[in-house]
Amino acid sequence: MKIGLICPASLPATQFGGILFLAVDIANELGKNGHDTTIFTTNLDFANNPHTFNKKLPKHEKMDNFQINRTNVWFHLKLFYINPKMYFEIKKSKPDIIHTIGVRSFQSLIASLISKYQNIPLVISDQGGLTTHPELKQGGIIKKILYTIQNPIIKFIVKQSTKIIVANKYEKEIFQELTNESKINIVKNGINLDIVKNSKINFKEKFHIDNDFILFLGRFNKVKGIDNLIRAWKIINSKNHFKKIKLVIMGVDFGFQKEMLMMIDEKKLSDSIIIIKKPLRDEVFAAYKACLFLVLPSRWELSPLTPLEGFAFKKTTISTIAHGIPHTLTDGENAILVEPENYHQLSDAIENLLKNQNLRDNLSQNGFKLIQDECNSKKMAENVLKIYEDILSSKN
Repeated sequence: MKIGLICPASLPATQFGGILFLAVDIANELGKNGHDTTIFTTNLDFANNPHTFNKKLPKHEKMDNFQINRTNVWFHLKLFYINPKMYFEIKKSKPDIIHTIGVRSFQSLIASLISKYQNIPLVISDQGGLTTHPELKQGGIIKKILYTIQNPIIKFIVKQSTKIIVANKYEKEIFQELTNESKINIVKNGINLDIVKNSKINFKEKFHIDNDFILFLGRFNKVKGIDNLIRAWKIINSKNHFKKIKLVIMGVDFGFQKEMLMMIDEKKLSDSIIIIKKPLRDEVFAAYKACLFLVLPSRWELSPLTPLEGFAFKKTTISTIAHGIPHTLTDGENAILVEPENYHQLSDAIENLLKNQNLRDNLSQNGFKLIQDECNSKKMAENVLKIYEDILSSKN
């Protein structure tokens, strides 16, 4: 089968986020099984900031089990990247099926146009909170106008799709407002279990950390609840028996870094919080391995991959009950979930896990079992391939 996977970003832009890893993992697993798989994407490099495009990246790159086809971005606005040449690259490739990940993108529009005019089945996955992401209701008048303009494009993409893949019931309900339920299939997100083998850095040694630490990993954005984490950490740090514990915050600035650093300084937490900007992927793996547990106090998530990656290293997560999170993490079984705005509850949960190693171990072990049984890239790719095969069988 010849498969075209479409994504706004791919390797080496690893700091772009979850949809990149989902596309890469699906491509890699399908390629292992002998399918001719190409990721069509932009030349986003992400070496220094969210808008770094690198014309020196290979236009065509052969990876171990798949290929990457990159085209240059002519213009961008926020995370909306315009690379018209992608249309001709996909058309020339003539895939049997097209699967685009990240619906609110120029790349998904290109995919749907190719699908329409070349009569190629289209599968779409969003992973971006099609109508529920907080940023859709925030920002200035220009941003709101742009999102409004996108709405008819999204309706066109959804209408053109043959099947829609969603990560959980929460996301399914979002799409049911736009299309028939029969179009929608649930495939749980999965992570590549081989990431554990890639953890070769001594994290504490590299970053001069002498004590135990807990980890936040994600974009420096207010949506991620970093402000509430800092407030909760102030409570934790005020207690003598936790003075030596550190909080490590790793990520890339998405508009909150300056305010975050000011909060840390104002609350006199500079000695207790370690900030690591633009971490390498190997450093992320090493952080998972070395931390006590993760904290992801988000105000919004659809189906977070970070806790699943933590599970691969047998580390549990404290998160919130916001939006799609309870469809990925189970409170009291493999994680602890709190109210998204209740930093007192968050500090209590952190203190509870710091004190109770048996609880940490039990939650972590259950999380590890979840990804072994259900939420791994091999299982995810098998389920996705079954959808492709059913579509092509029906078409024939």
